[in-house]
Amino acid sequence: MNKKELIEAVAEATDQSKKVAGDVVDAFISTVQGAVTNGDRVSLPGFGTFERRQRSARTARNPRTGEPIQIAAAKVPAFKAGSAFKASVNK
Repeated sequence: MNKKELIEAVAEATDQSKKVAGDVVDAFISTVQGAVTNGDRVSLPGFGTFERRQRSARTARNPRTGEPIQIAAAKVPAFKAGSAFKASVNK
């Protein structure tokens, strides 16, 4: 499912226009991105948690030359599925 299909599904499920559903989906994405960017956790019980994690600096290898390269530390977004979501996937 892509974003367009998600908007259509939300519009159908809520009996709203695609425009309104698109605005809601865009607002949700923007709000979650903003919160995670600021270091906050967004927890949706039964669905999952969005958060920011710290990835340590590390040494890797260039697969073409085998030469070691340094990869800088970074903050990365992460999602952990909730137990109800995991259970629905495993039915």
